Amino acid sequence: MCAQNSTSFFNKADVFFSAYVVNGKVKYAEIEKNPKLLNELLAEAKKIKISPYSEQEFKAFWINAYNLAVIDGIIKNYPVTSPLDVKGFFDVQKHSLGQQSVTLDEVEHKILFGNFPAESRFHFVLVCAAKSCPPLIPEAYKTETLEKQLQRQTEKTLNNPEFIQLKNDKVLFSEIMKWFNDDFTKGGKSLIDYVNQYRKTAIPKTMEIGFYTYNWELNEY
Repeated sequence: MCAQNSTSFFNKADVFFSAYVVNGKVKYAEIEKNPKLLNELLAEAKKIKISPYSEQEFKAFWINAYNLAVIDGIIKNYPVTSPLDVKGFFDVQKHSLGQQSVTLDEVEHKILFGNFPAESRFHFVLVCAAKSCPPLIPEAYKTETLEKQLQRQTEKTLNNPEFIQLKNDKVLFSEIMKWFNDDFTKGGKSLIDYVNQYRKTAIPKTMEIGFYTYNWELNEY
């Protein structure tokens, strides 16, 4: 697939996210009433094939494809109160993306982490339609801006007092940090070591670590 087509996809994705994402949440009801742009985007995403050797383009495409497929999965079952209301939302339901048929879990773990296992920042840009997910941004991830976007969203998420909660002498992490602990603790790092790389105010290493319960309610605007 020539570069022109991926450019078209990125530009349309930019228009879509800016139209339907507000404060990290999604206008599902509006999309459901008028799914034309979403359907056009998914039709393009189905045909595009990008090599992992084109690293930034590959990553940007699949991050957008994941986030669009999540939204499409909600729209196909709308109204729902949570992605968990849809049986097999992450591990059974298939999506036609990048010239293959894949589940959301396969996009995340086989395609993105499978090709780039050291890129822990994926966890802060893949948005699973729940309130406890990191916020969706009102723009597409793009080849030329991806590094800045990954860094910005990771810093924003790990400095958010709702995502990392400090309670007296205890720090409560999102359960994302528990489920994917190995992605954050490579090289003998602790979770506190990891988040301190991105925080304006470091968390003392002496603090006790805990996890708050993930809120799976729909991230609807």
